[in-house]
Amino acid sequence: MRVPPSPDPIRWGIVGTANIARAQFLPGLREAGGGRAATVASRDRAKAEAYASAHGIDQGIEGYQALVESPDIDAVYVALPNALHAEPTIQALKAGKAVLCEKPLSVGAAQTKDVLEVAATADRPLWEAFVFPFQAQHHRLLRLIEDGAIGEPAELYSAFHFPLSNPANIRMDAALGGGALADVGCYPIRLAFEVFGAGGASGPDAADGGGARARACAALTENGVDTDAAGIVTVGARRLLLTCGFKRSFDTFASVLGAAGQIRLTNPFHPSPADTLTISRPNADPVTERPTTDNRSFTAAIRHIHAVLRGEEAPAHTAAEYSLPAARVLEELQQLIVI
Repeated sequence: MRVPPSPDPIRWGIVGTANIARAQFLPGLREAGGGRAATVASRDRAKAEAYASAHGIDQGIEGYQALVESPDIDAVYVALPNALHAEPTIQALKAGKAVLCEKPLSVGAAQTKDVLEVAATADRPLWEAFVFPFQAQHHRLLRLIEDGAIGEPAELYSAFHFPLSNPANIRMDAALGGGALADVGCYPIRLAFEVFGAGGASGPDAADGGGARARACAALTENGVDTDAAGIVTVGARRLLLTCGFKRSFDTFASVLGAAGQIRLTNPFHPSPADTLTISRPNADPVTERPTTDNRSFTAAIRHIHAVLRGEEAPAHTAAEYSLPAARVLEELQQLIVI
């Protein structure tokens, strides 16, 4: 993939006026440095202009296509409902932009494969906005596993829950690709591929992700979407147990269980410097660390994207790595839902 250097600062365009851009992406961009929020686009010009004014973005414009094709944009952050991710992502890639697209990359494995096929021949990379693989905490987790701190990992238990009371929220809209599995259940799935090392970076025609298969899923549903779910996924001989939902207080953790101990993360996906990583082994006192260095979870990912566009680093953790096998597992879980 050819990644020509980009001028400094990196000029970002934001597709959509979602809350996650305000709460996560923009603070991460400020902490990362080296870039600026140049443009935000909405279908409504007044809404885009108001959003830009409120959140320190240079300008707000009408129309997603105008943004992704603008010569004044180097990188695009797609922050639309799940069902609307594919089109602007493909347009931006074809226009020579680097793209950070919110997760999940698309709705379903077939559409995900379509996007990845475009990305495979694009001039600049595509990232799915799982930002935790870029963080110091995740690096430490993988290093401990590689060093045999808990022996061979056999099981991953992970949860991601938060309360959602507004029935008009886009996460409750089946037509927009809503549901708890798609919104937050996808995080443990991606973590399982990272921890178990399956499905490597082999592009849009990646095989089956190391034999990853959804085996069972039980869920509560409302308005045609899952609002609380628990699932079992096997990756070869290893196993992921996940729970996710919109029904209880904020809760996100992960435990990696190995032959000689376990590692528990209080927040594997969006950690703060206060979050902990604890190593527990038989006949030994637990060891607790706080590896997170950035205040914002998006910071490390944005910093890396800037370095790639300046020609300082090779692209890492791109969508070509795990997006397709993870999309297949997510789709299988959704199809297995038992109420």
